[in-house]
Amino acid sequence: MGGSLKRLKQAEVLLWQGKAEAAIAMFADCRRKQARNFCAYLTKHRARIINYSYYQAEQLCSIGSGAVESGVKQIDRRLKISGAQWHSASVNQMLQLRCGYLNGLLAI
Repeated sequence: MGGSLKRLKQAEVLLWQGKAEAAIAMFADCRRKQARNFCAYLTKHRARIINYSYYQAEQLCSIGSGAVESGVKQIDRRLKISGAQWHSASVNQMLQLRCGYLNGLLAI
């Protein structure tokens, strides 16, 4: 992509911490097409780049896509239980209740 391995590793660390702007600045002087494409991608998606190191350190949630996709599938299955009738207006309320229960905020 351009630049030294040291610079690439530094950019990886910055992105892990959610610092897209700093990573873009690191490659501002690179003229190679790969570097320009990478900076364009980061610029377009910088709002979606989160601070993974924070979530990992706080153990707030799994950051792997597999765990997220599994959770979505479980919710989807529960919403499609035979005989259950769900209205789009009540789905968010049910998700809030489920999150509260899983986080220990509800005593059932």
